Amino acid sequence: MNYDLLSTLVGHVVKIDRGGPESRTGMLLAVADDHLTLLTEKDGVVYYKHQHVKSVTKHSKNKLKFGMDIPEEMEYKQAESFNSLLTDLQYEWVKINRGGPESIEGILNESNGDYATIVKNEEVVRLSMYHIRNISYGEKVENDSKDEDKGEQSSEATNEQKSENKSEQNSEQNFEKKFQQIFQRSAFTK
Repeated sequence: MNYDLLSTLVGHVVKIDRGGPESRTGMLLAVADDHLTLLTEKDGVVYYKHQHVKSVTKHSKNKLKFGMDIPEEMEYKQAESFNSLLTDLQYEWVKINRGGPESIEGILNESNGDYATIVKNEEVVRLSMYHIRNISYGEKVENDSKDEDKGEQSSEATNEQKSENKSEQNSEQNFEKKFQQIFQRSAFTK
């Protein structure tokens, strides 16, 4: 995709691609030389490589659905290139590619011009940089506008959600401990 064209759409709600697992609708936050930054309701901030964006749609009457209130001082990672973005995301929990068989979540261990290494459970996965279409990392913006439309959740559902969140946090902490142990062992074996 053309940098100049995409730059004119910053601050607008756009749809990336026409359909399929990689397609997302959101607010275009920024454009760099080789990637763009999109804020989505489902995945938070997603970084798309230009070479994999097939189309960008902006509705002429601004009727693309985007029901998020964007915090005024929202912070997200910015980089001049996709490779430097991946360097900034090192040791972060990331999701690479939105869907399909090549979608993967895990800790980004390292990246270089040829491949990125993801640690997922007990697997070490190396992905060709060319085949990384997009990436997002752990932080997501909560959507309050949907809660207002639905009314308040019952306290039972809220307690169940809190319990699930604690369980997920414990799982992530256990995973991070295991990852650190594996990482330390591999450092000693070199």
